[in-house]
Amino acid sequence: MTASTHTSSLRPMGTCTLVGAGPGDPDLLTLKAVKAIQSATVLLVDDLVNQDVLKHAATSARIVYVGKRGGCKSTPQAFIEKLMIHAVQEGETVVRLKGGDPFIFGRGGEEVEHLRQVGIEVSVINGITSGLAAISSLGAPLTHREHAHGVVFVTGHAKPGDKGTDWRQLAATARDAKLTLVIYMGVSGAEHIQNELLTGLPADTPVAIIENASLPHQRQALTQLSSLTFKLKETGLQSPSILVVGNVVQACAQIFQSDQNQQTAPTLPLHANM
Repeated sequence: MTASTHTSSLRPMGTCTLVGAGPGDPDLLTLKAVKAIQSATVLLVDDLVNQDVLKHAATSARIVYVGKRGGCKSTPQAFIEKLMIHAVQEGETVVRLKGGDPFIFGRGGEEVEHLRQVGIEVSVINGITSGLAAISSLGAPLTHREHAHGVVFVTGHAKPGDKGTDWRQLAATARDAKLTLVIYMGVSGAEHIQNELLTGLPADTPVAIIENASLPHQRQALTQLSSLTFKLKETGLQSPSILVVGNVVQACAQIFQSDQNQQTAPTLPLHANM
């Protein structure tokens, strides 16, 4: 008799739900996410989850912080999965709380696979991904009938041993198909990304950089692809930031110019020089 079978014979199996906590603003939680958090007996919480989200948790719930942030010391993924499996086998109502959406660069797919391998079914509650919240906060879209026929969500951070995204191919595709590029975890590799994208995209392609999207301390800058690395150094913007590359970003500059003309407080308080 295996350990998991023995455990399940002593007590009923618990449940596991992957919950997207959204980009940071707790008001952007879905109602379904709130209900899941309220019912949890154990919450495994990622580093980028806003602490205000946890106000919805029951006072009796056990909260375990399992930090996952690019470029920083992180809780090993295998250890997180063991915690999830053990808690479910102990009969707990487990919520794995992730920033953004669990299935968009949240490693939710890996966790679902590992839990299913030991006979645990997993529910998923989507959250607003930071790539969408970031550009929306500047009043610009990700798609537009005139400027962008589609959008690509891509990571700038490859796992060890993986050569990562073919930025040259992606640049050519984005140019020919009129696509917006939304780059997660791209700040540390910005110089390489910039140089590779310039092989296929015009130097004056608009770029928005949004740090801490949707939070009160959000900062942002507008620039051109040829000036991306310089703008990051000039402004000091850093992770967690989203890079949005494409002509839809022109809407941000138009909004900023309109605000200046009306002598009102600009919507882009840090930098908006194209």
